[in-house]
Amino acid sequence: MSIKQISVFLENKPGALYAMTGVLAQNQIDMRAFSLAETSDFGIARIIVDDVYKTTTVLKEAGFINNVTPVLGVAIPDIPGGLNKVLHVLTDAHVNVEYMYAFLGGKAVDHAYMIFRVEDNAAASAALAARGIQVVEQEEIENL
Repeated sequence: MSIKQISVFLENKPGALYAMTGVLAQNQIDMRAFSLAETSDFGIARIIVDDVYKTTTVLKEAGFINNVTPVLGVAIPDIPGGLNKVLHVLTDAHVNVEYMYAFLGGKAVDHAYMIFRVEDNAAASAALAARGIQVVEQEEIENL
């Protein structure tokens, strides 16, 4: 169980992010989640989109270096300690979280969504499911 995240490498200069999002807008690609990390020379935009194949194709055609990484989507109960409960399950399963970011979507008001990059998606999914925590599929993300 995983979601396909696209990482796009961008020069750290004015207009680079604008150019990338312009390619997505011109091609009617809808971003479901977005995260941006940077260093002094470059940035990495991590995006979850409604059409992975189309997105990677149009980005490549526009000259953007990108790759696809499997990540884990989790519906987190929107209560105090909701994220802590998920992290407790992952810690007990000895699953390391490399990075994570939140996103909005859907009509659910009882939970939030998080994207997790972990070493072992299968182990994380199994541990979360065993504790009744919902793991989100690619198709669900695309339809939010």
